[in-house]
Amino acid sequence: MAFRKAVKGALIGGGAVATAISLSQFFEYRKNQARLAYVEAQGELKEPFKDALPTREEQLSALRNAEEFDVLVVGGGATGSGCALDAVTRNLKTALVERSDFSSGTSSRSTKLIHGGVRYLQKAIMKLDYEQYMMVKEALHERANLLDIAPHLSAPLPIMLPVYKWWQLPYYWAGIKMYDLVAGSHCLKSSYVLSKSKALELFPMLKKDKLVGAIVYYDGQHNDARMNLAIALTAARHGAAIANYTEVVHLLKKPDPTGQEKVCGARCRDMITGQEFDIRAKCVINATGPFTDSLRKMDNQKTANICQPSAGVHIVIPGYYSPDNMGLLDPATSDGRVIFFLPWEKMTIAGTTDTPTEVTAHPIPMEEDINFILKEVRNYLSPDVEVRRGDVLAAWSGIRPLVTDPNSKDTQSICRNHIVNISDSGLVTIAGGKWTTYRSMAEETLDAAIKAHNLSAGPSRTVGLMLEGGKDWTPTLYIRLVQDYGLENEVAQHLAATYGGRAFDVAKMAHVTGKRWPILGKRLVSEFPYIESEVQYAIKEYACTAIDVIARRTRLGFLNVQAADEALPRIVAIMGKELKWTEQKMKEELEAAQKFLHLEMGYKARSEQLSKTTEISLTGQEVARFKKRFYKFDKESKGFITTLDVQQVLEKLSIQIDENALHEILNEVDLNKNGQVELDEFLQLMSAVQRGQISDSRLAILMKTAEEGLDLRGPVTVDRSGGGV
Repeated sequence: MAFRKAVKGALIGGGAVATAISLSQFFEYRKNQARLAYVEAQGELKEPFKDALPTREEQLSALRNAEEFDVLVVGGGATGSGCALDAVTRNLKTALVERSDFSSGTSSRSTKLIHGGVRYLQKAIMKLDYEQYMMVKEALHERANLLDIAPHLSAPLPIMLPVYKWWQLPYYWAGIKMYDLVAGSHCLKSSYVLSKSKALELFPMLKKDKLVGAIVYYDGQHNDARMNLAIALTAARHGAAIANYTEVVHLLKKPDPTGQEKVCGARCRDMITGQEFDIRAKCVINATGPFTDSLRKMDNQKTANICQPSAGVHIVIPGYYSPDNMGLLDPATSDGRVIFFLPWEKMTIAGTTDTPTEVTAHPIPMEEDINFILKEVRNYLSPDVEVRRGDVLAAWSGIRPLVTDPNSKDTQSICRNHIVNISDSGLVTIAGGKWTTYRSMAEETLDAAIKAHNLSAGPSRTVGLMLEGGKDWTPTLYIRLVQDYGLENEVAQHLAATYGGRAFDVAKMAHVTGKRWPILGKRLVSEFPYIESEVQYAIKEYACTAIDVIARRTRLGFLNVQAADEALPRIVAIMGKELKWTEQKMKEELEAAQKFLHLEMGYKARSEQLSKTTEISLTGQEVARFKKRFYKFDKESKGFITTLDVQQVLEKLSIQIDENALHEILNEVDLNKNGQVELDEFLQLMSAVQRGQISDSRLAILMKTAEEGLDLRGPVTVDRSGGGV
């Protein structure tokens, strides 16, 4: 009965929507043809800064000294950067300021998908909601455009939807096929149905019990922070004056001919030096995401809030949890949310949650959200795959700037659509929306701003406009990097996929390794392809802090907090030399970056898995086994071990470990920080390892390996000892 109702609803809804699809696709086709014809007729846009970008100091000078800009954009996320790019390519004199770093907020903390929204289409069909349908259609068009203009940073990704009930197979198939139909000519690749055996062949980690088959559809995936940065840098190349770490203190106003106060710019503060200056502009655009209402209240304290923030938490687990090129969608979790399980940067991302939250510049992933995601992941993976809490390498929370629906009781039913609002004083606000539609949102915002402020400009020219690094990128570009510069294959692939055609600029700055191979490119940490010259190049991309490098210029902090922590001293040293930091400044940068990893990237939640484990839940046999291991190091039965004890054992096995590294290894387990690891602390560690709360303790693995080595050696016989009679 449920099946009949579902299919009947889908068919009726589908029939009603099909006509709308046909008409809207026809008009969309005509509209796009006209727009592309305009762009082609105009020829290539000029790039005032074709080779080197202006430095941040030069950009600040341009902001301070310009008599008046046509447009001042506040907010350096995807939408704000998109607005700046749209404005400057319409030949408007454009400025952009961002209080923190470009993409430091929501735009770097997404699910990394470029998608139309399968579940929004489902709502559109089931509820005959034309607005939802148009939102999906717009997003699918923008998905295709984004894949075209930044091919180095984005690519199609197949996503599997496993089916565990026979009646769901035709139901989900109809919905996914409708998704393909709505995409029309922008469909990346047609969806298809898989048998149970084929689904398990492509996704071996999938739970086998009751699986009847799967449906695979295609969406796009990207490196969100790098994509955001590419948009901002492209705007700068075309002549926009952009500056990060530049805060709006208050809005400037002046009376118009009727005596009404109108916004005419902003008082700004350089967060690095503390200097304040005015930026005059005919139009000010508020594109501050979750902080939308803060800027609106600068304009008018009595204005009502239009944003309702929602927190979305994601976790990163090792790459072996998912195939290299196949994602997974859980369409109905235990509380009705949607969970994605996706390969990204050779790791696996799982998320997201959707809960109301307070607006903050430093959102922290909560332990309950991390455990919720892990629980849902376990429901879809084979029991053979033990999903351990200790395998969470990083976690983060992003705040979605949802547009408030006064009739909504929870954030899950709020539409991700956007609104453009113009206040009585002329402040233009763009709020809501999603990553995928940043460009069309920017276009709509500029259209409204131009009309409201009588600016002289033509139509948008950003469809098909290549972003930074995209123009000279080819799938085989990395081979030239290997051949011309002697870079490792993995490093060359990473540089090509991160910087596109600009990868050669990074390679030219790389240092000689002193090895036979690779010739150039010293890695920051051994297991990731990030190299030291990227830190130097990051400064040219306006990186001002160590956090900018580990979080947004590279993605190390989002992929593995421990690896990022390990790389920090070298990153700070390189930046300190380039930016002429004092010793005190370098110390402050290191501490700030460590705090960022500790709170915002989930290091605190990760490390507390041991410190919170007050119980030692081991069997008597396990306790005896681990005590025996411990006393192989604690020869004198002191009840604790030190770095010296461990070194003595390792020397017997001809294993050499740097003393500082060994101190770090023991410090991870030394809960009371007294310079030694007591037996209780060691048993606590092993209990946490057994539970799966900790999966990669260096001390646990080191001691186990050493014990096995000692056992293999066995006792030395008398005749070989040199003694005896």
